[in-house]
Amino acid sequence: MSPPEPRSFGELADRLQRPASVAPVLPGLALPHLQVAEALAAWGPVPGAALADLLDASGTERTRGLDAALEALADHALVWPDGEGLLRMATPLRQAWDSPLGLDAPLTRLLANTTSEELRHMLVALGIPSPGTTKKHRLTALLEHHSNPERVAAVITSAPASTRKLLERRASHQGGQARSPARSITFRAPSADSEPGARWALERGLLVQDRYSGYGSTRMPAEVTLALRGVGWHAPFDPVPPVVRTASVTSAEVDREAAAAATAFAAHAASVLATCSAAPPVLLKSGGVGTRELSRISKAAQCDDIVLRLVLETAYDAGLLAQDGDRVAATDAYDTWAEREPAEQLTALLHTWRTLPLTPAQARDEDGKVLPALAGAPPCGGCVQAREGLLAAAAEFPAHRGVHSPAELGPMVAWHRPLAEQLPQDATPFATAIREAELLGVVARGCLSPIGAALRAEDTEAAETLASACERLLPAATRAARFGADLTAVVTGTPSARLAALLDTVADKEVGGTASVWRFSSTTVRRALDTGRTADAIAADLGAVAVGALPQPLLYLINDSARTHGRVRIAPAACVIHGEEAALLAELVTHRRLADLGLRVLAPTVLVSRTPLDKTLAALRAAGYAPVAERADGTVRVEKTRHRRAAAPVPALPGQRQRSVPTVTQMIPVTVDLSTLAARLRAAPPTLPAPDPFGTGVPYGTDTEEIVAAYAKNLAYSDVRQLAHAVDVGTAITVEYVAASGNPTVRILSELVLDPPYLYAWCHLRDDQRVFALSRIHGIMPG
Repeated sequence: MSPPEPRSFGELADRLQRPASVAPVLPGLALPHLQVAEALAAWGPVPGAALADLLDASGTERTRGLDAALEALADHALVWPDGEGLLRMATPLRQAWDSPLGLDAPLTRLLANTTSEELRHMLVALGIPSPGTTKKHRLTALLEHHSNPERVAAVITSAPASTRKLLERRASHQGGQARSPARSITFRAPSADSEPGARWALERGLLVQDRYSGYGSTRMPAEVTLALRGVGWHAPFDPVPPVVRTASVTSAEVDREAAAAATAFAAHAASVLATCSAAPPVLLKSGGVGTRELSRISKAAQCDDIVLRLVLETAYDAGLLAQDGDRVAATDAYDTWAEREPAEQLTALLHTWRTLPLTPAQARDEDGKVLPALAGAPPCGGCVQAREGLLAAAAEFPAHRGVHSPAELGPMVAWHRPLAEQLPQDATPFATAIREAELLGVVARGCLSPIGAALRAEDTEAAETLASACERLLPAATRAARFGADLTAVVTGTPSARLAALLDTVADKEVGGTASVWRFSSTTVRRALDTGRTADAIAADLGAVAVGALPQPLLYLINDSARTHGRVRIAPAACVIHGEEAALLAELVTHRRLADLGLRVLAPTVLVSRTPLDKTLAALRAAGYAPVAERADGTVRVEKTRHRRAAAPVPALPGQRQRSVPTVTQMIPVTVDLSTLAARLRAAPPTLPAPDPFGTGVPYGTDTEEIVAAYAKNLAYSDVRQLAHAVDVGTAITVEYVAASGNPTVRILSELVLDPPYLYAWCHLRDDQRVFALSRIHGIMPG
């Protein structure tokens, strides 16, 4: 019989990322550490020799790997040897696995509630003489028999064909039968008799069934499963990382590629944040920056979508951007950041990227739909571990060696951090995290760059080390530009904030990155003139940052644009006052009581006012003048007094009676009986009534209801009560949910864990653990 497939760590990762996780250190362990811990959870406490035999740690390399794994677990106080020579593990850690190694509980635990008479029947069926009349003696005899794989194999050989087939299938797929309280709730499960061959196995203790329920799925003791897997079966154990193809690379090549990537990213980051500072992106109603705004910023900053998302998420977490109403605007910290050198700017973003509890470049969800940026995704510890695993994997290579292809780093990341988050959009494992590291200059030529090595350092001087590495690889900000006769300005490297602001005012940016290009035109020069600057001032400012003299075509363009600028002027006016008597209009301008109108002389017989027509008309009349108002076509506006009238009554439907509406409200005096009022006050309860949160006269029933109601703003009170009841009792529910992409969906959820503002649950549609924002739940139905 073939051994079962190794179990995926996806379910374990979901359990550990819940709020009630009992093993927060496990996500930071490598694959062999978790394999050793799972083996101990399945078969411990055991002697070290028995554990080595279970893991087949016989060779020198495998023995060394087992010792290293045990040492790492001991450093975290998860595993330790006791005085009897047994390896023991922390009791809560055992709960991280439902069925470690695909094994159910041992026979001792499964038969704890079995009666002595039932044990006697099992011994008789097996042909074992009863050693005594007590339950202890009979259980000991049964355990001794089932602990011998040869004896169990002999019994199974003599079993009917249907029983052998059932037991072999259960032993092969035991790992996929993880049980959970929510999934075991059924109205009526099929009896064990409905499974062919199950009765024969139950009579001999090869399968065990709950004696209280009498129905439901049967369970196979761990001793039986191991006997069926065979003597040569061993638990999975991979003490060394996977072998990947490597290529020769020099330190100079790594430094050069890392410097180019980091310089380009720093320039793109400055451009993206400058664009957001000038025109803050608008947030979607469902939250986040949508595709339209991302396209606008990407076009203005001349960068790809992955770079844009990476900049926005890291800058937001670093405090350079913040939500301001329905927009995301730059903060005061951005102004300070923009004045720094590119190395300092990149250092701040790198520190944020290292600990960011999400994957910034994730652009699609599990359905393949586009996700908005800055959507406020729930914290993702597995995303942080993906970057930690990448740094650890890239640091494994010897000097002057790197992977042949960056995609080959994925299996190594999975070995270093098997519980790390893998995105559904990745065609190869951890492709997005690897691409982010390449864009930031953390990984270059398939190995760790000086920036990545400094970022991985965990000593107290890590900040200075990273800053020094960035300063060594990134050039200083460029403060000069080369102006060409083709009306362009070229800046190599990252332009300083002052240079970029000057060129953005006078020209349009065409190309960004390691070299930026701005182009001048009559439109861009006129835009600078509109800010109040003169042609001489513009030429002087450009000449101050130019390498050499400004070309004549650029000077001609500036002067020609200035000559035509302002030939036609437009004055703001709310209304126009005109008349045939110039002296009268001059008197209006100098009248003290009319000073607040903001009157201005355009011609001897024409005035403009910054105050609207009706207010100007009333002010002139209050000052003793007799003006008249005109329509837009110049005719005199005739003013008629309009009397307020009630709205026309709604006609009654046929067969209905018209409801009369009183036109005059009559004040009816109310007589208050003081004796009656005093009696009511005495009968009133001394305490205030319970809060009525929804105005229905019904207070919160439980604390869970109050917590759910505080975050699930889109739910009615009846839906709040259903959701709170499902959380408290552990039943399944159906929710109407709006995803971060804005698409509505209906999901069946179970195993609910409330962690405001999120709800952790098992999604039956995805057959996986998922996190749901309470604010996005719009309806509740019974499961």
